[in-house]
Amino acid sequence: MLLTARYVIPVSTDHIENGAVLVRDAEIAEVGEADRLRAAYPDEPVRDFGLAALMPGFIDLHTHLEYSAMRGRVDDLPYARWKLQVMGLEERFDQSDWRDSALLGALEALQSGITTVADITKSGASAGAVSVAGLRAAIFREIATMEQSAIDAVMAEAMRDIEAWQSVSTERLTVGIAPHAPYSCHPKLFRRVAEYANESGRAVAMHLAGSREEYQFVKYGSSRLAVDFREEFEGHAPAWLPTGVSPVRYVLQWGLFDVPQLLAVHLTQVDDADIEVLASHDVSMAYCPRCNAKLAMGLAPLRKILDSGMRVGMGTDSPAASNSMDMFEEMRVGLLLQRAVENTWLPARRFVRLATLDAARALRIDDSVGSLDAGKQADIIAVDLSHSHQLPTHYPYGTILHTANQEDVLFTMVAGDVLYDAGTCTNLDKERLKARAEEMRLKLRS
Repeated sequence: MLLTARYVIPVSTDHIENGAVLVRDAEIAEVGEADRLRAAYPDEPVRDFGLAALMPGFIDLHTHLEYSAMRGRVDDLPYARWKLQVMGLEERFDQSDWRDSALLGALEALQSGITTVADITKSGASAGAVSVAGLRAAIFREIATMEQSAIDAVMAEAMRDIEAWQSVSTERLTVGIAPHAPYSCHPKLFRRVAEYANESGRAVAMHLAGSREEYQFVKYGSSRLAVDFREEFEGHAPAWLPTGVSPVRYVLQWGLFDVPQLLAVHLTQVDDADIEVLASHDVSMAYCPRCNAKLAMGLAPLRKILDSGMRVGMGTDSPAASNSMDMFEEMRVGLLLQRAVENTWLPARRFVRLATLDAARALRIDDSVGSLDAGKQADIIAVDLSHSHQLPTHYPYGTILHTANQEDVLFTMVAGDVLYDAGTCTNLDKERLKARAEEMRLKLRS
């Protein structure tokens, strides 16, 4: 199949005007000027998207698909209070709700041009959802306990789930482990996770230095996380002793940064010394600016983090936090906040890279996805740029970042399989999921 459009954006190289991408089976065979490729392959079926951009699919470096049905249910609260409310709502869901909520998220991902997700899940619903939808994914089994006596049982259950999820997975899915956050994990749980990851080679993800409440809790033993959160949900947890150090330097003491692959989510509360620690241990970062701004968590010092050499990509977090999985909006807000608040001038083209090739690098899969290069997997999307508010299109990166949204995605392909095309999802029943969304809305409302 030969895909053509006004713009082809390989990301790894300069964009091509009036370009084409040749797809053979699951891979990209060639990228170049449309006229040349049409002449070279006269018998190849052609799909012309017109005034649009062909580009690598987005890689959502942090989300929770299973929380999709909680979209908009808890708005206008800062992080700690928001977290309390969401944890209370979780009790209303049964396994079928978690499954369909995750499928709803997978549907939105495909319609938004997201071809790979890094997802943290407790229920396992996300693992099933990405397999059904055909998405590429790194799924992390979340664990948490502040009770030292519960660590063995928590780890044993997590390892059973990981093996079960991996045994039924497709080649597009890998499974790792995710200790939730410094405020919800006993330090010895971090050490056990590190031992497990080093022995098994499994990747690790965690929420780290994500909010002011977390920073105050870890360093000083104060904040709502020290009072409301623990009293309501962990009434039997041992008293927390202030550490006197930042969350990053606290976790450093327990060996977690020595695992083969660690993805740290948020990092809004880090200083220069923290960044040096993370960079020296080759820790990756998921930058989630909309969630961080909406929940008053803070703003990551992106320029300093990038300058340190850390691997960084964009994450949408969950629809429960940021309300949508719109990577265009994530890039746009991320860029504008850095310019307005941090006085950091990063161009649109860099944010397109953060949402694609840099995110692939953060997951250590940039050898196979993240850019339109011959030999890589055919994870490709087409983005419509023909609307009146987008014309004329002088510079495709700026048009994509400043004028496009998830509704402009025309086509989503993963490994050569067309999973979304002109409003239709190949593997998902959109109407059934819309009906289930209404049922779950009523359950959460009651």
